[in-house]
Amino acid sequence: MAVARLTLDPSFSVGTVDPRLFGSFVEHMGRCVYTGVFEPDHPSADADGLRTDVLELVRELGVTTVRYPGGNFVSAYRWEDGVGPVGDRPRRLDLAWRSLESNAFGLNEFMRWAGQAGAEPMMAVNLGTRGVAEAAELVEYCNLADGTAAADLRRKHGVARPHDIRLWCLGNEMDGPWQIGSRTAHEYGRLAAQAGHAMKRVDPTIELVACGSSDGDMPTFGAWEATVLEHTYDQVDYISLHTYYDPERYDEASFRASAVDLDGSVEAVLATADHVRAKLRRTKRIRLALDEWNVWYKSRLVEPEDRGIEDTPALIEDDFTVTDAMVVGNLLISMLRHADRLAIGCQAQLVNIIAPIRTLAGGPAWRQTIFHPFAQTARLARGTVLRPALTAPAMSTGRFGEVPAVDAVATLDGSALTVFAVNRGTEPIPLQLDLRAFGPLRPGEHLALHNSDPRLTNTAAHPERVTLGVSRSATEVLLPPVSWHALSYTIEEKS
Repeated sequence: MAVARLTLDPSFSVGTVDPRLFGSFVEHMGRCVYTGVFEPDHPSADADGLRTDVLELVRELGVTTVRYPGGNFVSAYRWEDGVGPVGDRPRRLDLAWRSLESNAFGLNEFMRWAGQAGAEPMMAVNLGTRGVAEAAELVEYCNLADGTAAADLRRKHGVARPHDIRLWCLGNEMDGPWQIGSRTAHEYGRLAAQAGHAMKRVDPTIELVACGSSDGDMPTFGAWEATVLEHTYDQVDYISLHTYYDPERYDEASFRASAVDLDGSVEAVLATADHVRAKLRRTKRIRLALDEWNVWYKSRLVEPEDRGIEDTPALIEDDFTVTDAMVVGNLLISMLRHADRLAIGCQAQLVNIIAPIRTLAGGPAWRQTIFHPFAQTARLARGTVLRPALTAPAMSTGRFGEVPAVDAVATLDGSALTVFAVNRGTEPIPLQLDLRAFGPLRPGEHLALHNSDPRLTNTAAHPERVTLGVSRSATEVLLPPVSWHALSYTIEEKS
């Protein structure tokens, strides 16, 4: 049997884990908000209409940052529609998803929800149908204490203290022809620079994310980032990357190796950012916000123009398999591998929409298979990411050629060492760990997600069909086919 070998040494590191890597995304799309996080008539709803059963799962998931309110939704959104007395709020047609938006849940409701979830908000501004003045006014409403029209309006709405939102997205996927108000790279770059300049005049302490290309397969990928950053380099702190992996787009082996594509996309965007840095002769390094990523059965999507106008339609509520969970775990390994420059991650989306958490209106909430690797990585990946030396048997893929069947990374936080590993092949593979550089180690938990049927899913009727197995860690473990693992060790003090 072919063997994989992983060697780790605390002297060889990548960077520090940014807690914002373990973020998520709430968009006014389908049932993410309504009957997802917000359902006033639900038995678990609190006084604000928030589903407390969902909040409990969000806290268990370990989400640190949540992007809001979109997504495609934001590019035609008037933030003023979602503040003030609920009875006075207009009912609008959302052009992005051709849905009816009641605006019963808006900015201040989201901030109350985020506070209960323990998540930092990542607010997006509309640069599709709106522009500089509206973006700056939203920062004023959220972040200034009082004494201005927008700040005093927030106080009139019952929110005395500023929301103090630090992280802001300058629009969403502005290169996509599906986007309301899409633009060329030059058009968007100039507008984003102007908006960012005005927003930082309101609050100089905020951080800004410029829109990168909406997909690595876009014909302008790379060129878009270069042009946008030439306009915005002095205003922004991050460039975004969006990437989804469809199990039905390529052969199955290529899907299982999706992290190979993520590695390449991250490195391409960072190389482009560094090219612009050199061209402009700047010292600041732009970091990366992977603020939309996930597995998504995108080939099954019914486009908005092919549907009728609906009120809270059930959109892209994919049921995730064991294989999907392994891929999500592998994508998290890739994200950790780039922790020196990849600072923000937002898995899209949080509830119902290709989500780790699913709900039934008026009924239960449950964990999808992809919930487990995310929750455990968010809990255990702390401190410093170590640079592994890994050898593994190869597997063949139609898209990437020969790739290692095993992928792994590790983190070190004080005396806590954690190894994250996947077997993306179809045969069991022993993994031998060389951890001698750490001295004596005490084994901890070995968490594993796998099943003899990799197509298995969790459902409302069977919410615990796929769960984590727990055993004791060792320095040699057998990785079953299509499996995800987290192995914990404690470095013992030398006598």
